[in-house]
Amino acid sequence: MASSVSGHLPFSSSTRRHPPLCKINKSRRIEPFNSVDHRFWSRSNPFLRPLLRSPISCSAAAASSGSSQQKPLKTRRSAEENIREEACRRDEAKMPPGFSAWYVPFNAPDDTSETYSLDEVVYSSSSGGLLDVRHDLAALKRFPGSYWRALFDSRVGGTSWPYGSGVWSKKEFVLPEIDPDHIVSLFEGNSNLFWAERLGRDHLGGMPDLWVKHCGISHTGSFKDLGMTVLVSQVNRLRRAPLSRPIAGVGCASTGDTSAALSAYCAAAGIPSIVFLPADRISLAQLVQPIANGATVISIDTDFDGCMRLIREVTAALPIYLANSLNSLRLEGQKTAAIEILQQFDWEVPNWVIVPGGNLGNIYAFYKGFEMCRELELVDRIPRLVCAQAANANPLYLHYKSGWADFKPVVAADTFASAIQIGDPVSIDRAAFALKATDGIVEEATEEELMDAMSLADRTGMFACPHTGVALAALFKLREKGVIATNDRTIVVSTAHGLKFTQSKVAYHSKEITDMACRYANPPITVKANFGSVMDILKKKLDDKLGL
Repeated sequence: MASSVSGHLPFSSSTRRHPPLCKINKSRRIEPFNSVDHRFWSRSNPFLRPLLRSPISCSAAAASSGSSQQKPLKTRRSAEENIREEACRRDEAKMPPGFSAWYVPFNAPDDTSETYSLDEVVYSSSSGGLLDVRHDLAALKRFPGSYWRALFDSRVGGTSWPYGSGVWSKKEFVLPEIDPDHIVSLFEGNSNLFWAERLGRDHLGGMPDLWVKHCGISHTGSFKDLGMTVLVSQVNRLRRAPLSRPIAGVGCASTGDTSAALSAYCAAAGIPSIVFLPADRISLAQLVQPIANGATVISIDTDFDGCMRLIREVTAALPIYLANSLNSLRLEGQKTAAIEILQQFDWEVPNWVIVPGGNLGNIYAFYKGFEMCRELELVDRIPRLVCAQAANANPLYLHYKSGWADFKPVVAADTFASAIQIGDPVSIDRAAFALKATDGIVEEATEEELMDAMSLADRTGMFACPHTGVALAALFKLREKGVIATNDRTIVVSTAHGLKFTQSKVAYHSKEITDMACRYANPPITVKANFGSVMDILKKKLDDKLGL
């Protein structure tokens, strides 16, 4: 790992502003790759022939052959045919032989003999430890990084099945062997980068390159969609012929967002879903989502960690597939958010990425996405990672401050960042690995800090969730310490949509939170229904701006 993290320290803006590594001009047409062995582009190569039917490889093939003849425009499919059937007919989603992935124990050596097929129902290694999905990188390296950049770029914004999804547009890096007919996708991902110009300029010392990755702008309103499309697709494959595994449903413990994503994808696939929720500890918006999607919702008088213990016991006793991030399939989807960030910057690497952390699978997923792109030479470095935790649920922060001494779980106290109210995270080892590998940092935020950061960000045009407030509060602290520099390109990951947490926002702006000043509260003003009363209020509010 030493070689993979060298050069991770922030680099100059002049370095960052160099042209993208891929050979794509402004019109998005692909130019010849001078550094590429042109045998890759030959139609006589049977390994490449299926890829040459995709939009990206057709133009590449024409460029390599010198032919000026263009392929006729694609005609609209018949009204009787859907996009899944069209993809099957055109054979566009079929991949060349040789790409594969399998389970190994987490952080196992390259020559480990303990491997499992992704078609096995297995959640842990023989020693009881975590599993990881490992890809055949040697097969993927048969294509240069420039090829993968161009291929992924060609799929953005389309509706060709399954590539219109932000996850499945990177199918080769996710589940390369799954039949597209088994994929369950709601065209998730493709979430925008919000340029936090005013927040950076007015409140963070003039940061001109501050961005918020809005993962909450996805189908169910959180980043959990990215992992759930992969997991439910694999369950769909297992239940279908010829595998025909006797899986009666899919279950999870949840602090809210996981249950919403699981229930939606299972509803789309026609698979029963079961969710265990801690009673009275999630927002109403999060609770109503699995109910509306037809899930079996069990509210349990315990916290998330208690729900997690119960769901593991239940899935061991019944033919119910476990959907929590203990299952490493989820992380394969979540890592595509990291690849998407690189793509949105034309494959330039940011300096910092700040991720809220609860069960801690996501921080490792971001590392895995960045590192996979580095190893396959889509980029030449990876960013430094920051994991932000609520002070009321901060086991990773305490582990980090102890110098990574023996980990000790905590009893998580109530926090407005309810989705990360977890005291015994499943992915603690994954998170520690990712942070060590990227010279990363763990920071925490008190309840007042996270709510103030969320509310201040809202005043600059965002509508952030409390978990994003945790990440923003960490950013404020790291700026004050001088760790993150003014000109560092910094990405704050917003994990859920603010509309899921309106109750906390109402409490804040109503100043109803005990022992909290709510310094950015903006409650509505009640006035009598007459012109004079309205004018009095407006003069008080606007006198400085109107010169009254």
